[in-house]
Amino acid sequence: MNVLYLNGPVQNGVFTIAERPGKAAGIRAADALNTILEAGPAPHLWNTVTLAGDLRHRDAPDRGTVARQEREERAITAKYAPGATPAGGVLTDTASAVAALALEMTERLLQDGVLAVTPVAVHLCTRCGHMTGTVVRACRACGHQGSRPHTRRLLVWDRSPGTPVLTRDDVHAHRAKPPGHLLTIAQNVPEQLILSRTRDHGISLAPLGLDGLVLDPRASVHITVLAAAARLGAERPVMTVTDNAAANVAAYGAPFRRHNGTRLRYALHGRIPYDDITTLQRLCEVHRISLAQRELFLAWFLPLCSLHIRAGITAAQLPGLLKFWRRAHLARLNTPESDGPTELRHRVAAGDMRWVMDIRALPRAIPDHPATNGFTNEPEGAS
Repeated sequence: MNVLYLNGPVQNGVFTIAERPGKAAGIRAADALNTILEAGPAPHLWNTVTLAGDLRHRDAPDRGTVARQEREERAITAKYAPGATPAGGVLTDTASAVAALALEMTERLLQDGVLAVTPVAVHLCTRCGHMTGTVVRACRACGHQGSRPHTRRLLVWDRSPGTPVLTRDDVHAHRAKPPGHLLTIAQNVPEQLILSRTRDHGISLAPLGLDGLVLDPRASVHITVLAAAARLGAERPVMTVTDNAAANVAAYGAPFRRHNGTRLRYALHGRIPYDDITTLQRLCEVHRISLAQRELFLAWFLPLCSLHIRAGITAAQLPGLLKFWRRAHLARLNTPESDGPTELRHRVAAGDMRWVMDIRALPRAIPDHPATNGFTNEPEGAS
């Protein structure tokens, strides 16, 4: 099958997973699916090329003694439970393997004429020099309103009119239609996309003659997934990602979803209402859900559910989901081992997530114990 699920790289912001467990939904879903596929532990992927990260580093009092890369690594470590690390490690969008692959892919795309380095008329902030884009707008780096026109060589993708940036076949979903609004939003981008940005941190494009510029992070997150897949020998990587995130990155990643026979697809998942902790606690008490069952429900079942209920799980759905979960957990005792995982693995590999709400299939997949894989399993305040 050679399918490997990998999370869409999570932006390395100021939070911990205990504080914002929804940020780990894609990671946890990918971990669970890979376990069913017996694919082994995959790295957790993180997006460190952000303007917000640039600003935090510039304003940090220890900037002179702590390098940006070290700051990002410290922030990622702090996301996990104290002393814990993911079994598959972590991989960032600036790791050496990712940078090497990015330059290899970009150079090939330039040689093939898919991408080009060409002069483009843009605007630069008159205070800090940040490239604000092709239209006049306030600088997002320093907030200054003034800008000046400037023409500079940039990495661009000029699409032919009507060339789609996202199709149904780019979504890894068995017999499930990707939402039409996602295809529309992803398509609503300029025919010329600028793939180079002014950032303090990122994959430098200096080897291509573009000093002071890095590869657009919306492109590099795709390459991070491909690099992780290459590390584990998977030719069919699937990125777990929300609709909104896919709509934001799909166009910029379109030239970078294929490489040497490997093709990246998206597995879409919805939001999980972890914020409603009081409701979850009350429901667990009413239905006499044990601590271990509750941990599995929160950190294992709900992330998988979010791949089936792609529009997002609502608070109103939680009671029904918890009742179903309790039935499935009890059914584990009466599920013969001969009903084994072969069929389930085929469904998971095909992107068929209907089994999550199948009372005959779900009990076969439930693990014996909740796995933290570096995280605490419950939202902060749920104990």
